Amino acid sequence: MKANFNARLGEKKPLIGTLISWPFPETAEIAAEAGFDWLFLDWEHGLHEVRSLQQIVQAVGEACGCVVRVPDNGAVWISKALDTGAAGLIIPHIESPDDAERAVLSAKYPPQGTRSIGVARAQGYGHEVRRSVEEDNRGTVLIAQVEHIKGVRDIEKIVAVPGLDAVFIGPFDLSASMNKPGRIADEDVREAIGTVRKACARKGLPVGIFAPDAPAAKKALSEGYTFVCVGTDAMVYASVMNQVVKDVRT
Repeated sequence: MKANFNARLGEKKPLIGTLISWPFPETAEIAAEAGFDWLFLDWEHGLHEVRSLQQIVQAVGEACGCVVRVPDNGAVWISKALDTGAAGLIIPHIESPDDAERAVLSAKYPPQGTRSIGVARAQGYGHEVRRSVEEDNRGTVLIAQVEHIKGVRDIEKIVAVPGLDAVFIGPFDLSASMNKPGRIADEDVREAIGTVRKACARKGLPVGIFAPDAPAAKKALSEGYTFVCVGTDAMVYASVMNQVVKDVRT
């Protein structure tokens, strides 16, 4: 699935995903079977540990690509996430080309980077180390998350960093960095988001964004975003449960 997801992302055809914050393989499996193209495994804000991330990757299998958002742009976080066999990573808080370069170095084995060689699932538990080194350097998707106005101002340099495969926009944190938390529809916030999208288009990089619901996701796709994360497991569950109670009581 890793190579397949990488290829599909590079083709810049619409890829629909959803965010998985709960550490339950069953939740992810249901989402995959529903037809999502990729799953956003949120290790930054979600309830995951390394074990749950790996169990989700195993449960989903070939159904769709699993992309882990690591808690921080650090070598250990990146290595642990990739050792699960995930298709790729979302690196949060990329605000400069230096941030992007550090992420690339941590995600690539030598000589392209500095990633440590483990004997975990990605390496066939020690039996496929050579294959892992060759395939992961070539096939792992590395996505820079731009979610601060500093990253917007430096976006041209960020997208020029070799080794980045895509950019994902975090609109809510971006709005907060502009002292407008949650006001993602404000004109200047939309303008900042558009600046990132246009820079990616000029560079030929796929660009994605978080959409809270299906109408917002359809709008994002019509605007040129090629991979969109629609809602979260918790949001969907809360919405359905509220609607069930409402339907029964009315």
